Amino acid sequence: MQKSILIIGGGIAGLAAGCYGQMNGYRTQIFELHSIPGGLCTAWERKGYIFDGCIQYLIGSGDGQPFNYLWQELGVARGWKIINREELMRVADSSGRTLIGYADPDRLEDHMLELSPADSYLIKKFTAGVRNLKHFDLSALKETPRPIMSPEDWRILGAKMMPFVGPLARWGFASAQDFARRFKDPFLRRAIPALFGWGEIPTMAGMLLLAYMSNGNAGFPAGASLNFARTIEQRYQELGGEIHYNSQVEKILVENGCAVGIRLYNDDIYHGDYIISAADGRNTIFELLDGRFTNRRIRRMYDGHLPLYSQAQISLGVDRDLSADPHWATYLLDEPLLIAGEEHPEIAIKNYCYDPSLAPPGKSCLVFMMRSHYGYWQRIYGHRLYDTEQTQVSDIVTDFLERYYPGIHTQIEVVDETTPLSYERYTGNWQGSSCGWLLTKGTLPMLILGVNKTLPGLRDFYMAGHWVEPGGMVPMAAVSGRNVIQLICHAEGQRFTTMLG
Repeated sequence: MQKSILIIGGGIAGLAAGCYGQMNGYRTQIFELHSIPGGLCTAWERKGYIFDGCIQYLIGSGDGQPFNYLWQELGVARGWKIINREELMRVADSSGRTLIGYADPDRLEDHMLELSPADSYLIKKFTAGVRNLKHFDLSALKETPRPIMSPEDWRILGAKMMPFVGPLARWGFASAQDFARRFKDPFLRRAIPALFGWGEIPTMAGMLLLAYMSNGNAGFPAGASLNFARTIEQRYQELGGEIHYNSQVEKILVENGCAVGIRLYNDDIYHGDYIISAADGRNTIFELLDGRFTNRRIRRMYDGHLPLYSQAQISLGVDRDLSADPHWATYLLDEPLLIAGEEHPEIAIKNYCYDPSLAPPGKSCLVFMMRSHYGYWQRIYGHRLYDTEQTQVSDIVTDFLERYYPGIHTQIEVVDETTPLSYERYTGNWQGSSCGWLLTKGTLPMLILGVNKTLPGLRDFYMAGHWVEPGGMVPMAAVSGRNVIQLICHAEGQRFTTMLG
């Protein structure tokens, strides 16, 4: 008799688990609390503008490159249009000095040397590291789950990783902020952490992104994140999978230490041979399972000491062609701006004109994202002040943009505001975190080694998604869904198989 798998969550991890489950002969059903697929990998339409909330670059977009096999298997690579860019981002100060994050390491090196000849030794070490990482296969670390790797698997992995042990030790456990402090030039000391997104990120993560961009392996899939998720949904349904939308799970049913089913909030009950939660980790462990299957390590993970990435996003639809402007620019401020109770020393603006499908002809989508404390918004939620504060944040952003784009105030046609509470309501993610655990030098070992996808004392249950593959990268979410099916196949004594979409 065909065995069944119930999957909680229709984001990328859940969709991937469903696809690979179907490929391996299981009957799978996905239960998604929202009305559309994708979870955090989403976009939304407002008056003809499409605002993207996830993918800025997609690792695995290059044929034959690391992680490309995932998108081939999940069907998104068939007929997709990938937009590759020559720059990661531009970072500018008020004097006009600008660091351009060229993907080409040779071009980047020449540019940085022009900015600060006195830092030539450090610059050359950095760009040499980017060149070296062009050959680093991150997917090799994740392709097979640790519990089922054979001695031969370990030998092959060791041989692949050996040339990169030095770079990992040198760059993996130094944050972008640590690295930037070594520069003599004061502008570069401020600009480098901004180039990589946040100061705590391991320097190696930023270098690897530049390396993959240089290889043509970190492009943008035209059509935005929701279109990307819908393509995987289509692949899943073609494989025979079933999705239940508007179906929020209330409890995971357990009998004699074995997960046997789920109960929805409407009291519908479904039984399955295996249960996979590709939903929020904290809610899964402490609400859906009532905290019964934990240990000290798990409780410690969710006690609030690990960094999360809660964010606010202001999206603007502008009646103006900004296609000649940088696709991503961060402006270093002389005086911090007070936004949502926090001082922000920089403002980052994403310009999506490189994908003309996201705005009406001659118009542009601009997106401002910032880290923002969940607690700040939670304290004012339900009061008029919540709406007022959202409007105040968008006013600060548009006033700022007026400095660089005179007249833009009168050209803004749409303003869309989201807060950490918006993300929490939409996806169920703890404190509205957009990437699970934030990738830092402290959480890097969790990314490299992964987090257990099972819980102590609970059989036939697995977890997938960015709470067990930290860092927030879309390929990692998909890999985690793939890996739990490998674990189930191993438990069943059957060979794990895949097929191209």
